Amino acid sequence: MMKQHVKAVIFLADGMADLPLAALNGKTPLEAAATPAMDAIAADGMNGTFLTLPDGLPTSSDVANMSVLGFCPEKNYPGRGPIEAASQGIKLAPDDIAWRCNLVTVDDQRILRDYSAGHIDNAISTELMQALQQEFGSDLVTFHPGVSYRNLLVLHGPGFSPEIAYEKPDSSQDLPVAELRLKPLNDSPEAAATVAFLEDLGNRAHEFLIRHPLYRSGRTVATDIWPWSPGRKPVMPLFSERYAGKTGAIISAVDVIKGLGRCTGMTVVDVPGATGFLDTNYEGKVAAALEALKTHDLVYLHLEAIDECSHIGDLKLKLQAIEDFDARIVAPVRAALAGQPVNFAVLPDHPVPIELRQHTTTPVPLAVCGPSFQADAVRTFSENLAPTGDLGFLRGETLVRKLLELE
Repeated sequence: MMKQHVKAVIFLADGMADLPLAALNGKTPLEAAATPAMDAIAADGMNGTFLTLPDGLPTSSDVANMSVLGFCPEKNYPGRGPIEAASQGIKLAPDDIAWRCNLVTVDDQRILRDYSAGHIDNAISTELMQALQQEFGSDLVTFHPGVSYRNLLVLHGPGFSPEIAYEKPDSSQDLPVAELRLKPLNDSPEAAATVAFLEDLGNRAHEFLIRHPLYRSGRTVATDIWPWSPGRKPVMPLFSERYAGKTGAIISAVDVIKGLGRCTGMTVVDVPGATGFLDTNYEGKVAAALEALKTHDLVYLHLEAIDECSHIGDLKLKLQAIEDFDARIVAPVRAALAGQPVNFAVLPDHPVPIELRQHTTTPVPLAVCGPSFQADAVRTFSENLAPTGDLGFLRGETLVRKLLELE
């Protein structure tokens, strides 16, 4: 009898893991939310934990999602800027350095108040980035609009260096900008020149933005640019080479996840109306996942909204985002694939404790089910129960290899 060809779906809930909260009587948001679909994966299969943020690397979503997909950020991490540049189809020359460039809000006391400029509307952010390009763009620097506050800046030429220490804006809210300055990581003239160039550019961009008609009319609270996580053109392993010729598809609203797909030869499916927040096109993502699974071995279905609610620090919105993920992503995909030879996994990419509003490096809960897995004793999906399951502690390529029955 021929063995069934098992496929896989990974449900990735960005930033879902948290800590117990007094406001929830000692439960985490995941434990307090109604999550019957994720609980069913935990009850039907095996539970464990996964290390997504290895020591010595940024505590960022690019590193975490590289880890979940088994792309070994310890060896292959290029920086967030070039990953997002790949998503946008920006061709980087050998001397180019791509930076993620948030639009942020800094108050009159020069305190960073909002890493997202109030989750700036995409049309407004695009207009501002285009205005910045018109005002400051040159043969040394170009500005590229992305999605909402998530934009790019590219430095051109041999006079710049990516060896720069930076602070993540979503981990630095309510801190003085003076404590968050870029710093050279070495004594090279290129590193010093890069810091000086970006500091001057940042000062001029601030003056430009607070005088822009969109700011003066109250239509945006974007006051500053925030360049971070630089790098050169990435060279990363291909999904099909890493996993014995298997193919994968990525479904996400945000450039950092799409960029990982493009850098590793996965199919990137663009879903109209996917926003990276609570108003995203859930139904469109489900339909795209089911269609992609017809022609691919693994589908990576990513939701950004939970992470954003965590960084905002809004517990009510985080609970809503978790429940929407469960009811509008996990449940309909599983229902549509019932009875088919498909393995499922659900996990966050990293914790974002809502009281901290920033990423932490704690291993995340993981549940898997399907024809490749026998059920353990865990019956609900949570940070506290997952470590008691039979799956154990995973890292590296292990998860994807298990899901695709490659080990």
